[in-house]
Amino acid sequence: MKSLFDTISFECSKNVTKSYSTSFSAAVKMLAPSIRQDIYNIYGFVRFADEIVDTFHDYNKEVLFEMFEKDLASALENKISLNPVLNSFQHTVHKYQIPHTMIAAFMKSMRLDLHKTNYQSFNEYHDYIYGSADVVGLMCLKVFVNGDVKKFEELEQPAMRLGSAFQKVNFLRDLKADYEDLNRSYFPNTDLSRLDEHSKNAIIKEIEADFEAGFQGIVKLPLEAKFGVYTAYVYYKKLLHKLKKTPSMEIKNTRIRVPDYEKLGLLAKCYVNYRLNLL
Repeated sequence: MKSLFDTISFECSKNVTKSYSTSFSAAVKMLAPSIRQDIYNIYGFVRFADEIVDTFHDYNKEVLFEMFEKDLASALENKISLNPVLNSFQHTVHKYQIPHTMIAAFMKSMRLDLHKTNYQSFNEYHDYIYGSADVVGLMCLKVFVNGDVKKFEELEQPAMRLGSAFQKVNFLRDLKADYEDLNRSYFPNTDLSRLDEHSKNAIIKEIEADFEAGFQGIVKLPLEAKFGVYTAYVYYKKLLHKLKKTPSMEIKNTRIRVPDYEKLGLLAKCYVNYRLNLL
């Protein structure tokens, strides 16, 4: 029965989310049950593509990526895939009519990670972030607004800015691994081998502007999505605050994180603000 296979596929995408990101998984749990699974389905898809280009060092990444890309095209066309994560994703794509242009933009940025290591211009930098992060936010927004075209258009730009903020925080947090292990440098006009406070603060100022614009969209989200997205926003803001206080030399040599006990405190604070209608 296809319904049984779909159930198994959905559980697989949920487990991928829980296994790869405890923070994102916690935020998804704050979404309404009616949309929770579809966000798991989107995350599972983007996580698998990202894993191919970032971690499978002992295998031919390009071959694996091309296989994944072909399986994705087949899943979208035939509305089924024997890859449970792609089967879940195609279900959400068709349910919410997620444009294939968004998916193509994401895959384009992921393919860049196979070979491209430096982003020399701001155009290259912004194009990469659009594909790797902004469109993921837009896919989620398609789920949140559930077919409301006017609401989607109203929140499109804030959703993209929030996606950009999350991605840039990840870049700064993972600077050591990206630069030393993958030989990647995403920030243009920045010598990561000699990252100083001036360069770090310029990056943080850019992220703070993205967060400010993104928050304007969060307050206008449907109730089903608002608390979950706000929770993710608060977590990433806390992470940015830690990065801001961390000397640039230390950021280059370690991975900054938010301890679990702090995450619990942030969650409690988010809940209080949400229940008191302070958003």
